[in-house]
Amino acid sequence: MGNESKTPPPPAAAAAKNTKNPRKTNLLDHHSLKNVLDESVTEIVTSRGYVEDVRLSNMRLLLGTIVIIIALVAQFYPKKFPENRNYVIVNGLLQLIVYTKEKNAILFTYPPPGSFDSTGLIVSSKLPRFLDMYTLSIASAEPKSISAKKPVEFTKSVTKWFTKDGVLVEGLFWKDVEGLIDDYNKEKKTK
Repeated sequence: MGNESKTPPPPAAAAAKNTKNPRKTNLLDHHSLKNVLDESVTEIVTSRGYVEDVRLSNMRLLLGTIVIIIALVAQFYPKKFPENRNYVIVNGLLQLIVYTKEKNAILFTYPPPGSFDSTGLIVSSKLPRFLDMYTLSIASAEPKSISAKKPVEFTKSVTKWFTKDGVLVEGLFWKDVEGLIDDYNKEKKTK
């Protein structure tokens, strides 16, 4: 009884534990394609040591909550719309932030830990409707900083990264995105 040994799990169970499900999407759905690619980009960038900066997202959530509260109060407020326009003002502020700061950004990051010659990143993507050309760009989160580097981008067809069944070929996509990150890190500083 004292010499009982624990048996390791069968190899198939261990292999299933280490492999993740492939990312699959509907190839005819533009938003689904972009969402799968954007999620993969976020995973790749954060795996390279960049920590996501969620301050802007948190501010948007706070403003959105304030807009909802104002809308609820306005719904039951005894005055009609022209007198209670606070909802419009705060909602306009929220839209202004999205339009001016966020644009096409999918990820904001802090500089890598221990880095003194780098800024955080703004990673942006575009996939125009009815086109298969995905544009990914990386820029400095602080473009006026001494450490800011020139923005880099690539535009490639999404057909390169998906099988005919809609499964993302992650190895090819990771290689392209990591190459773009390396290109950004090699860029000379702007003056």
